[in-house]
Amino acid sequence: MMTVTLKIPSPLRRFTDNSSAVEVEADSVAAALEQLFMLYPDLKLQVMDDSGQLRNFVNLFHDKVDIRQQQGLNTRLHQGSELRIVPAIAGGSDSRLSALELSRYSRHIMLPEMGIAGQESLKSASILIIGAGGLGCPLGLYLAAAGVGHLGIVDNDVVDESNLQRQVLYTVDDIGKPKVDCAAARLRQLNPYIKISGYAELLTSANAMQLIEPYDLVIDGTDNFPTRYLVNDACVLLNKPNIYGSIFRFDGQATVFNYQQGPCYRCLYPTPPPPGLVPSCAEGGVLGVLPAIIASIQATEAIKMLTKMGESLSGKLLLYDALQMEFEYLQIEKNPDCPLCGKHPSIHALIDYQQFCGISTSTEPRSYQDITPQELKQKLDANEPLVLIDVREPYEREICKIMPSQHIPMAQIDVHMAEFNTEQVLVVHCKLGGRSAKVCQQFSAQGYKHVFNLTGGILAWADAVDDKLIRY
Repeated sequence: MMTVTLKIPSPLRRFTDNSSAVEVEADSVAAALEQLFMLYPDLKLQVMDDSGQLRNFVNLFHDKVDIRQQQGLNTRLHQGSELRIVPAIAGGSDSRLSALELSRYSRHIMLPEMGIAGQESLKSASILIIGAGGLGCPLGLYLAAAGVGHLGIVDNDVVDESNLQRQVLYTVDDIGKPKVDCAAARLRQLNPYIKISGYAELLTSANAMQLIEPYDLVIDGTDNFPTRYLVNDACVLLNKPNIYGSIFRFDGQATVFNYQQGPCYRCLYPTPPPPGLVPSCAEGGVLGVLPAIIASIQATEAIKMLTKMGESLSGKLLLYDALQMEFEYLQIEKNPDCPLCGKHPSIHALIDYQQFCGISTSTEPRSYQDITPQELKQKLDANEPLVLIDVREPYEREICKIMPSQHIPMAQIDVHMAEFNTEQVLVVHCKLGGRSAKVCQQFSAQGYKHVFNLTGGILAWADAVDDKLIRY
């Protein structure tokens, strides 16, 4: 027997314990392969077909000469022979990497766990990112840079100056423009070898299945509960992995739902919190760098999933505390009684998620009334007797304010409520209208008869009445 060396290409080294060269004792190519497969049984399926022949996308070279130009698998070997396995790239395939792409992704390709095969898997993959905000921006940047062949982005918002603190795809020149248009243009500049599809529309029960269905997986970059449940349900119904992330103030969460028989979002949170209990980032704030950390984790999970590397976060909830710089993992399990992914599901189609999350769309009269910015302007111009109450935080009032108005932060309303007469006309406002609605309910519950909530808050006032106010 002769001592011969088999050279293993990087895409196949995951089957040889990352060994790039394996020595065996053999006198023919067939005998050398047999010894190799005895050492690494999983490698055989990658190299040989069911008939015992080399797969049509695998070439084998003996001393730098194709064995097809010698005696094939019967080629005789000598002491010190070198056999090199060379995976062939099928001509014309969309996943084939050009010379320029090989250079661009060289830092990926030199990773034994990735190799050319892994990079080609990324190029042939498609990912839909829901939301082009704090999470969506770094997600888009890193997945485009990584070479994911087709990225879809869903968002119906426009760029606002307050976004620039964390939404790193945009510049001041983009203010007022649709986010998906700006994001797509920026990502095409970053990587011209991939496809970017922008959907400048709100994700709803009417369009979610159609938008999600063509993509391999979905990454949730949303910031509200109705859309989060909608994304989850659509992914389960379409059998698509859902890579979840959320951020608030200094804390972040990440996991993978509906993957490897793991849980879905409803297994973790069967029902949403009451409306207004959990403020949004627009109302509660968020550390500017936090989205990049959570989005990087989401992007990492997507790349691992597409290239079949490493261990998934499925079944584990990652918690991140930026103030303490701590990561923690909690075990989460699939709920056998989950109405969506359990043993006996009762949800078989998308539902009304606004209603499910307790956000009323009815026109039934409430204990308080809404008032538009235009209606409030008319009342102020006519000097009608009313009290305008600003329930935002002090720092918000320093940015902009409506005059005349009285400032009482939401947390202090109970202390100051007795200062007002139950017959007075009270108009309450915050930034967007959510906090002020809760305050209006408090006043109404205590017998105040003429309570109004400013629709859309001070930002709506800035849009409709005073465009000189600074938005945030």
